[in-house]
Amino acid sequence: MIKITLPDGSIKEFEAPITPLQVAQSISDGLARNTISALVNGKQVEVSTAITKDAKVQLLTWNDDMGKKAFWHSSAHLLAQAILDFYPSAHLTIGPAIENGFYYDVDFGDQAFSEKDFEKIEKKMLENAKKNSTFKLYPISKAEALETYKANPYKTELIENLNDGEITFCSHDNFFDLCRGGHIPATGIVKAAKILNAAGAYWRGNEKNKQLTRVYGITFPKQKDLTEYLARLEEAKRRDHRKLGKELGIFTFSEKVGAGLPLWLPKGAALRKRLENFLSEAQKKQGYEFVITPHIGHKELYVTSGHYEKYGEDSFQPIHTPHEGEEFLLKPMNCPHHCEIYKAQQWSYKDLPKRYAEFGTVYRYEQSGELHGLTRVRGFTQDDAHLFCTPDQLLEEFEKVIDLVLYVFSSLGFNDFTAQVSLRDQENREKYIGTESNWEKAETAILQAATQKGLKTVIEYGEAAFYGPKLDFMVKDALGRSWQLGTIQVDYNLPERFDLWYTGADNEKHRPVMIHRAPFGSMERFIAILIENTAGDFPLWLSPEQFIILPISEKYVDYAKKVSQLLENHDICGLIDQRNEKTGKKIRDAELRKIPYMLVVGENEEQSESISVRRRSQGDLGVMSVEDFIKRVKEEIANHLNQ
Repeated sequence: MIKITLPDGSIKEFEAPITPLQVAQSISDGLARNTISALVNGKQVEVSTAITKDAKVQLLTWNDDMGKKAFWHSSAHLLAQAILDFYPSAHLTIGPAIENGFYYDVDFGDQAFSEKDFEKIEKKMLENAKKNSTFKLYPISKAEALETYKANPYKTELIENLNDGEITFCSHDNFFDLCRGGHIPATGIVKAAKILNAAGAYWRGNEKNKQLTRVYGITFPKQKDLTEYLARLEEAKRRDHRKLGKELGIFTFSEKVGAGLPLWLPKGAALRKRLENFLSEAQKKQGYEFVITPHIGHKELYVTSGHYEKYGEDSFQPIHTPHEGEEFLLKPMNCPHHCEIYKAQQWSYKDLPKRYAEFGTVYRYEQSGELHGLTRVRGFTQDDAHLFCTPDQLLEEFEKVIDLVLYVFSSLGFNDFTAQVSLRDQENREKYIGTESNWEKAETAILQAATQKGLKTVIEYGEAAFYGPKLDFMVKDALGRSWQLGTIQVDYNLPERFDLWYTGADNEKHRPVMIHRAPFGSMERFIAILIENTAGDFPLWLSPEQFIILPISEKYVDYAKKVSQLLENHDICGLIDQRNEKTGKKIRDAELRKIPYMLVVGENEEQSESISVRRRSQGDLGVMSVEDFIKRVKEEIANHLNQ
């Protein structure tokens, strides 16, 4: 008999071997019908996989993220099959599941593939799916695999990097593919399919390699699900930060400045400044000190930190001094600079913790094909801070940082999130620096802090930074999309590499522990997500233009200027619409510009020293004094930030 432990902690005993599907059947017929994949000891497998010894088993349905992963990974096989039906000479490469759907990178050779081909591919996918073919995973020798794909240089390259005993193929119907597994039981579960896009992608992400065609698709078990998804996709297009950023005058790009290097327009600069001021005030209350570091650093700085080894290929080319022969790099990270700031003085345990904060701009040479608006850029500003504390202070400091992140999220309306505990890869330790004991201490601290704060957590192995584990906050926006925003990291390694120390109560030298944290992540990415989450309709306290005054004729412009100055004196920012247009048009234009308050002034308002107030999306609020309006605005902002 073997013992199967289920996620709720219950244990069931079975005669070996047993499959996940049989485990599901032992619970209920309904669960068995809905189970499409499984995790066995954390590894995703097919429901037909034989389990021969004690194991932890999680049964997956469409409603589970990993269930969707299996569904979409299997659908990538259907996509590849349909492509070969029409383009038999095409070379398939890889086709993984992604957050929403899947893609397959294909070398179509001399054949053209475009949007006009999407519909026929969709129809063929569903036609093949209706056959309800079983997905079968089977091992194959390296020699057989190489012989099978001898005409496909991409698959051959993948196989060459594998060993005998770790190569498997998956087949369904008349199609097979090199694959590691994790499929749904059969193709018939797929009821709706849509090809979303086709774009260029370099083989293995290297721009020196051949450019392939990446075909994106998505599938669902019901047509209704696809219809709802496409509606959300249209809403996402309406909210696209690249579109709204241009319409609202927030940012722009210039080919002459360079790809991936955003230019912030006045409204965007005002928005950024408000966010910076908001976080700066919160940090001051928690005892942070503000520092400023250069945009470049000596190469040896990043060699010491380990960033040169890990990010050298993703950095801009070194800057060589003309006479001294030194090498400098554009700053890829702020933490090495902050280590040197800490090292500039001698510290006692009584001085700790030290909390250094900076809105520091860093640079990464992202490939041009990976750039995307503000979400993927080559120069971005992190709301960065590094805390240096004693081991005894670590847990308390980590929990305070969690509190700060939660305050930021609640103030900005991001209430649906999961805390992802990002740990080392359980097998491959080569990509990490530092000792085993330091890693164990860091990982334990993060897990303990997350538990004590009652966070809803998931553990992801292999997602840690090279120098330490992380607590990443995965936030869902108004469209249900997940984004990584805030991050907190525990680091025992950089203090060793930079030889940082403090004098303890025993008058001996001790290593501080370092906490890296960035509640926004990067200002660019955060603002992109904020634009899309709010559809550009920012909360009043963040809006670059909080009011617009609409004089009904040029006779009342002077009074409008007087009102504007009074509001500006109270840090309420806005402008005056002096155009020779009808008031109705001015109001409609202000609504489109998403300005929160419209203040109409004419003869009556001037005589009574008042304003007629309209709130965007609410309409007319009536006439009130300027003083009452100032009080209203301040209360609205205070209530929002104190929620």
